[in-house]
Amino acid sequence: MSEAETGPVLYAENGSSWWPVVWGPVFAACGLVVEMLTPGPVHLATWLLLALALAVASGVWVYARRRALVVRLTPAQLTVGRESLAVERIAAITDVGAPMGVRVLGGGFTTPRGTGEIPLRLTDDKVVLAWAKDPITLVERLRPLLPEG
Repeated sequence: MSEAETGPVLYAENGSSWWPVVWGPVFAACGLVVEMLTPGPVHLATWLLLALALAVASGVWVYARRRALVVRLTPAQLTVGRESLAVERIAAITDVGAPMGVRVLGGGFTTPRGTGEIPLRLTDDKVVLAWAKDPITLVERLRPLLPEG
């Protein structure tokens, strides 16, 4: 959906920054510098391959976290993980209990570690769990969009 269809982003969590991709090559560069400052052969190709391998591995990890742990709220939809929910389907966020076995938005069995749970009552009277690293701010941004206001 384009921004014209969904509106401006009111709340966003990306899941991860791209900085971890740089860490591996930096560590490999440090290892190369240490090897150059000590007596003995310098294994430049090995350090370059290690830097590339660490960058690729951390790139895959960051990409997965950015897909699985994204939280984005626009006036039209709430995206949690890999799942999007139309805001018009949310009936209530206050005084909603989370019964045992409630479905977690985003495709997981439980909320991700380090996130807070936000029970949502939908218009069909089902309860689902949204989650965010900062659940209080997400609820504050979501509340004005709902009929209960």
